Amino acid sequence: MTDISAIQTLLRSSQLDGWLLFDFRGANPIAARIAALPGDSMFSRRWAYWIPAQGEPEWLIHAIELAPFRDLSKQPRSYVRWQDLEHELRAMFGGARRIAMEYSPQCAIPYVSRVDAGSLEMIRGLGVEIVSSADLVQAIEARLSPEQLEGHRRAAAALLYIKDETFDYVAFSLREGVTLSEYSVQQWMMQRITEAGLTAAHAPIVAVNAHSADPHYAPTPERDSPIKPGDFLLLDLWAKGLEPDAVYADITWVGLCTDAVPQRYQRACDIVAAGRDAALAYIEQEMAAGRPVRGCDADDACRTVIEAAGYGAYILHRTGHSLGTEGHGNGANLDNLETNDTRRLMPGTAFTIEPGIYLPGDFGVRLEIDVYVNETGIEVTTLPLQHEILALMK
Repeated sequence: MTDISAIQTLLRSSQLDGWLLFDFRGANPIAARIAALPGDSMFSRRWAYWIPAQGEPEWLIHAIELAPFRDLSKQPRSYVRWQDLEHELRAMFGGARRIAMEYSPQCAIPYVSRVDAGSLEMIRGLGVEIVSSADLVQAIEARLSPEQLEGHRRAAAALLYIKDETFDYVAFSLREGVTLSEYSVQQWMMQRITEAGLTAAHAPIVAVNAHSADPHYAPTPERDSPIKPGDFLLLDLWAKGLEPDAVYADITWVGLCTDAVPQRYQRACDIVAAGRDAALAYIEQEMAAGRPVRGCDADDACRTVIEAAGYGAYILHRTGHSLGTEGHGNGANLDNLETNDTRRLMPGTAFTIEPGIYLPGDFGVRLEIDVYVNETGIEVTTLPLQHEILALMK
């Protein structure tokens, strides 16, 4: 259930006159979730839900799609002609001049750029200024309840344990001469995730050698490599509890199927760890000083370290992503590479820090941790931090 009072408080604190949730045929899923659009009905025409900073929200629905709203105490506005649509929008706005919509200037934050340019032109033509709803969406959809935070912590602890089990399983199997492959280990891990009372939309990443240099590599029965002594091994695993609103945990660790780690591997790990730790330190220092921290700036703090070490050409993705009920949530990402995410890291939200460097045809190192923002600073929910590549056959 959407807390309209909380949204209106946010609107007033942001000097906004209202929030227009506008959609056509599912192009704006954010609008459908926040407006609580009836899910058992077909909506094939444009619709709008107006949340004013003061007063009662209003629906605007095409005349042939009013049936799902017949039991509301306040009936929706309706339209048939496109001229009626514009007339009713203008009437809904009243004296509003500055409104939020799912829009991002220059599409800098594509996760919230859900309203097409033509609709924005039409609505601007009604005499209002449109600003991005990005921070509103983050405040409504990305902040964790106490129960969600505890569930995330439980999932994080379980994943860390499964990660240790998996490395031990690989080492034992190799010592005993048991045949292993990326896919067989992936399926073994998925079984352990299920046994731990967790679920995941996709199976973990298990990648050896050159496959670890592909950040989104995923083994399948048709695309699979054996795991042998001497191989470099990357594990990326994510999962959440079974509750409908459970929040994901997400970690990545690396190991080597040897009894010692050559310097060329550890050198890459050192650089990635230094970038991760630089992002952590930057966030902690800025928050301790009472300054807002933007996702793009935390990304810069990490990448600057990796670029200074001469590995900038081997960065293939942002530093981190928001965590939510889906693996990638609707909060701020640590990103000034793929997008310019200027949203601040908001109290109550969670995100990953997962820098990586990927040497094509050779190997890749990614070290991923999860972080929760509280009212006074941050909490790393996936301790300990990895600083050394694990020698699995020690």
